[in-house]
Amino acid sequence: MAGRGVPGRAVPAEKRERFAQLIADGVSNSQACRMVGVGHSTGTYWRLGRTVTARDGSVRQYAPVIAAGAREQEDAARGQDIPGRYLSERERVTIADLRQAGCGVREIARRIRRDASTVSRELRRNQRPGSGGYRPFAAHQMAVARRPRPRAGKIAGDQVLRAFIAGCLAQRWSPKQISRKVRDEFPGDPARHVVHETIYQGIYRGVLPREVAGDEPARQRRALRTGRCRRRPRRRDGQRQPRIAGMTPVSARPAAAGSRSELGHWEGDLITGTLNKSAIVTLVDRFSRFTILGHVPGRHTAEAVRDALIAAFAQLPPHLRRSLTWDQGTEMALHHQVAAELGMPVYFCDPHSPWQRPTNENTNGLLRQYFPKGTNLRVHSPARLEAVAAELNARPRETLGWDTPAGRLGW
Repeated sequence: MAGRGVPGRAVPAEKRERFAQLIADGVSNSQACRMVGVGHSTGTYWRLGRTVTARDGSVRQYAPVIAAGAREQEDAARGQDIPGRYLSERERVTIADLRQAGCGVREIARRIRRDASTVSRELRRNQRPGSGGYRPFAAHQMAVARRPRPRAGKIAGDQVLRAFIAGCLAQRWSPKQISRKVRDEFPGDPARHVVHETIYQGIYRGVLPREVAGDEPARQRRALRTGRCRRRPRRRDGQRQPRIAGMTPVSARPAAAGSRSELGHWEGDLITGTLNKSAIVTLVDRFSRFTILGHVPGRHTAEAVRDALIAAFAQLPPHLRRSLTWDQGTEMALHHQVAAELGMPVYFCDPHSPWQRPTNENTNGLLRQYFPKGTNLRVHSPARLEAVAAELNARPRETLGWDTPAGRLGW
């Protein structure tokens, strides 16, 4: 029988959570206690917390426990989200309940979907000495107290090191080069040795100058060669969402297209001009390397690219319109209309995989001799584009055994 100063029977976590929900819904303390089936004093402890003085005079503070995860909510309000690898307060309550019910470590781990070593370590490290068992809320407070807090980094707390790194940045050194030089500059002081990521973080967080003196007086330039002063966000695997609906992957393309064994399998793309405000459609047959250029008079919208493709391929007989391979640019959002109009399936490369369109990439490089980067491509008329394509198609190619694309196509 539970007596004064002796822990009584543990109350299941479901009752605490039910009580918390009732209080949040505006139910009074007395009514919530009756509905859950606990005493009035227990409900008061859950709502307000309590202070317990042991017989030896020690004082223990028990925080309100009506809301599971109270500490996590406080940290989230301060912008300190707890990573998923840490046990939450709710999980610690579940561990205590299952432990009280006689479950073993492996059974508890299975119930909360954690590794058995995590549960074993939790019971070993966060059991307050002399408490008579595992107390989940006290354990959570102990774990939170040990949680690492933000602190000043090496560079921020070392003026000499900071000045040395800033000087190297002014000489256009990369962070990786600087991290190696730091070891030579301070060979007997390992506390000053930093990796290049630490230097990047120093720039991104403003500890190191984001801009340094340039080659001309009163001129500033970015400290990093990339010109960036903040980290570029990157998506994790599986986070990228397709920008075009109904895409057919390049892996589904006919084998004849991959082996270059027949005419009519094309690769396409855009070459763009100044500030991406003008563009030309480039189309290359994989077998013959025959090139067709499509005129885009205005902005390269999905409608404009659709019209340019239909106009370019309309001059070809059906046996030369077997397939088209493109990247995942949004200019091909109307690919289904192109396929329906031309009777020509469209396949899409994987993200960031230009090598899946090698013929087109090579041809775009050749076209830059006629249409340099940073120029306005709208000034080129359809006749000019046709003349450039004819010149390329009449050029003998080593990959074709010194035959011409026009000759290989039969034109």
